[in-house]
Amino acid sequence: MNNVLPGLMATGALDRVIRAKAKREGITETEAAAAMAGSVPAQRLGTAEDFGPIAAFLCSAHAGYITGQNIAVDGGLTRGLL
Repeated sequence: MNNVLPGLMATGALDRVIRAKAKREGITETEAAAAMAGSVPAQRLGTAEDFGPIAAFLCSAHAGYITGQNIAVDGGLTRGLL
């Protein structure tokens, strides 16, 4: 089994977190989203276009010899090579 480990992905679930952060900190939702994106080394939130292809690849015959891997799709949040 392989695992795909998403980071901060632009989803409805993250939208709820952004709204709560904005309310809690007294800032706009745009500012809250920008702060979250700024915490990612890639300086943006992830998208389905970032996540989908790796998931599709792992489900394909091309990944038939890849087993037991954790693959972070997180814009650099996991500092595995540092």
